[in-house]
Amino acid sequence: MVKQHTTRSEAQTATLAARLAVHLRPGDCAALAGPLGAGKSVFARSLIRTLAGDDALIVPSPTFTLVQTYTTPRGEVWHFDLWRVADPEEIWDLGWDEARAGIMLVEWPERAGHLLPARRWEVALGPLPGADDGRRICITETGPH
Repeated sequence: MVKQHTTRSEAQTATLAARLAVHLRPGDCAALAGPLGAGKSVFARSLIRTLAGDDALIVPSPTFTLVQTYTTPRGEVWHFDLWRVADPEEIWDLGWDEARAGIMLVEWPERAGHLLPARRWEVALGPLPGADDGRRICITETGPH
């Protein structure tokens, strides 16, 4: 299933992420793709806050730590930012194997190469021309769900 969405503000992007979050279960992966500034971190932050049931939860970008984990009522959430990963094999050292039992959010999923789960939600984000905070977002389910 493929769904196309247009958001015109960060708040609308966050609302869309919250709507996806209710479908995520342990063993699921959401792969967030798009250029720098596309809204991946905004999307991930809303997903995590929804899963945690805490709108005020501080959700830092894992750009420098590469991974952040969160304990939520639905289980462990692993938020990966693979921007600085040069070789997919490096992600094993980040807890990738353990993370597959939880809910995985992966920014820059193309850097995971063949290690990215075949069954996943692909979220492609891009700017909406003429709208500063607008985004085009395509959500695709891959593999058996």
